Amino acid sequence: MVELERFENAELFKKINDLPVRTIVETPFYGNNVTKIESVAQAYELAKNSPGTLELTGMPVYKPEAQGLPKGANVLMFNDGAVVGRAAAARRIVGTPGVDTAGLCKIVREAVYQGRFRRFYEAETVVGLDKDFTVRARLLIPEGFENNLLSWMLNFQFMTDEVKKFYAGSRVIPGEGDILVYSDPYWTHPDFPLGLAFFSPQQNCAAILGMRYFGEFKKGTLTLGWGTAARHGYASCHGGLKRFTRRDGGKFVLAVFGLSGSGKSTITHAKHGGKYEIMVLHDDAFVVNVREKYAIAMEPTYFDKLQDYPIGCEDNKYLLTVQNCGVTRDAVGKTIAVTEDVRNGNGRAVKSRLWTANRVDRIDEPLNAICWLMKDPTLPPMLKLTGASLAATMGATLATKRTSAEQLAKGVDPDALVIESYANPFRTYPLSMDYERFKALIEDGVDCYVLNTGDFMGRKVKKEDTFAALEAVVDGTAKFEPTGLPGIEYLPVEGFGMDLGDEKYRAAFMARMKDRARFIAGRETAGGGVDELPEDALESIEAVVSALRKM
Repeated sequence: MVELERFENAELFKKINDLPVRTIVETPFYGNNVTKIESVAQAYELAKNSPGTLELTGMPVYKPEAQGLPKGANVLMFNDGAVVGRAAAARRIVGTPGVDTAGLCKIVREAVYQGRFRRFYEAETVVGLDKDFTVRARLLIPEGFENNLLSWMLNFQFMTDEVKKFYAGSRVIPGEGDILVYSDPYWTHPDFPLGLAFFSPQQNCAAILGMRYFGEFKKGTLTLGWGTAARHGYASCHGGLKRFTRRDGGKFVLAVFGLSGSGKSTITHAKHGGKYEIMVLHDDAFVVNVREKYAIAMEPTYFDKLQDYPIGCEDNKYLLTVQNCGVTRDAVGKTIAVTEDVRNGNGRAVKSRLWTANRVDRIDEPLNAICWLMKDPTLPPMLKLTGASLAATMGATLATKRTSAEQLAKGVDPDALVIESYANPFRTYPLSMDYERFKALIEDGVDCYVLNTGDFMGRKVKKEDTFAALEAVVDGTAKFEPTGLPGIEYLPVEGFGMDLGDEKYRAAFMARMKDRARFIAGRETAGGGVDELPEDALESIEAVVSALRKM
């Protein structure tokens, strides 16, 4: 059952336990086949000795003891087989129309029963790195997957005596119990060829079955943490946040939202040639308190792609664990990782927080700007959105392309342009909640921009173009020009003219805006209306389409 001390009253306790999902997930944590992992050093030794682990003797962990690892620890690598990405098609969420909760509970009960002959490990971490938002997370995972266990403990805040005191003194979030994740990658079922990720968000629990890729464990845990935040007044953010301090002392807080491969990590960690003092909150997961405007990082480390980090790259000094990469010997016979996605797409690593010398876990200065990162070929390098409804709607209709981080269902075109609201495919709560949170931030004075980090009408938008546009915004020197469309201005960038007088371009731009309108209209029935957006969302896009028709 959910821990009683985390609740204000018995009625709330009863309400959250009306469904059997949490009880089914929690019960095996107390079996006599479970070993509690007390430290990340213990997890490291288990992972090092797990069959198939590759110890990279030529890649020692930087400052291992500062990160709870044994002195002399080397980076550990573990490779999966055919599957090297997440499988959204395997996700089932309680309360979503078409999800047979009773039937899935029966499947999970049987999975737990079949797992009784295996040894399991239990580990605890904390999600959320400031006393104003913390949730304890517990993972149960079978013997043989010690590398996932280690990466999970490193990805979140693993328990030490100091962390236990920090958590005990943190703010109690009313009505919420620990995050519980039961997993069994050995599990198979003919009805679930990609595996099963079964979530009961209101109960803060999940069963992840038949899935080996570490990203499922990371994002599964984070999904529940984001859901907790959303239920308690936070905007849950899949993106990066940084604070600039200009030479005149002025500060500027920027948040960028995008899927893997959109450039959010590159933008978040950019040093901008030393023009500013930079403080980084995180490049993937944070929450913003909409009322008080502070932001909190959810994780201490980074789970990053390695395609842009070649052998010998200085950044590789900060790797802790590596997944799905190759190995070779160096000149003195020591083993090192072959990165850059040579073995397969989506090679990954858990990277130390020491990678970012200027890391903080909380930023109190309110957001100045939000950027939606898109890969829509009809968008110039930078747009400014001046209306709160349109700005929130463009986030809800964020257009991009699939990446190698995803395992797609059969028949899905990996090159098709898709819409992923707020760049967050891990949402387990109504879409309108995100819409209203971001709209409120923009109404309170947060500026909103769209950055196209892909191609614009066949011409690649370079990283330098993106950085120059962002720096002009930070410096207050960006001169946006009107487009003739309500709520949309654009930043002139050499070689990327936005000419709505060109009939061919205008038609392409209008087609994409119509796609957005269709997406919003489709939300009325998608997920049984769970993703329905307020009327002003569709109205803001239709106003743009109407203006285009009159040109």
